[in-house]
Amino acid sequence: MFSEDDLLPISGLQHLAYCPRQCALIHVEGLWRDNRLSAEGRVLHERVHDGPDGLESGRVVVRGMRLASRRLGLCGVADVVEFVASDEGAELDGRPGRWQPLPVEYKRGRPKKGNEDRVQLCAQAACLEEHFGLPVSAGALFYGRTRRRERVEFTDALRQETEAAARAFRQLVEKGIVPPAEKRSGCRRCSLREECMPDAKKQAGRYVQRMIRVTSEDEG
Repeated sequence: MFSEDDLLPISGLQHLAYCPRQCALIHVEGLWRDNRLSAEGRVLHERVHDGPDGLESGRVVVRGMRLASRRLGLCGVADVVEFVASDEGAELDGRPGRWQPLPVEYKRGRPKKGNEDRVQLCAQAACLEEHFGLPVSAGALFYGRTRRRERVEFTDALRQETEAAARAFRQLVEKGIVPPAEKRSGCRRCSLREECMPDAKKQAGRYVQRMIRVTSEDEG
């Protein structure tokens, strides 16, 4: 079990799946820069978090709920947690009956080929399970491009993948590992592309030095 001071952000699991080097630059080196895509995602999350809590279509909706799992060593904020009436659920302050939590994560784009979004959602479910002391079997991903909700079942395989990702993320952070730069299909969409690619920086530096030298020779 990890202490509260040792908890790492759940978002790091998605960064790790997208690109281990990007993950290290953010969570080891402390680098961050917004681009259009990350800014749109941030605005979407803020809009969701700022909405009202309350009863919607028979469900209790809680926005921006803080989460933590001492077992996985993770913490974060859920976009939305919906609570559905269930005899097997947990008690909620100020609400009669029992309620089953269902985490809902909002994404700006489309469903991805990989499992990174599902892993992030599964980690949120693990936090809810610890908090309420009951199993959370499913959640949902809402994609802004398709305007559709995708139901996610937290299978044993997905749970194992999530736990493995949490261990790999912690190892990377605790050992301060920064993988070498490697061109990937997602590089052009990455907000840290300039910081990541040292070859581009070296080429720019050599160009500047060459121009200074040429200018000095012309003036001489």
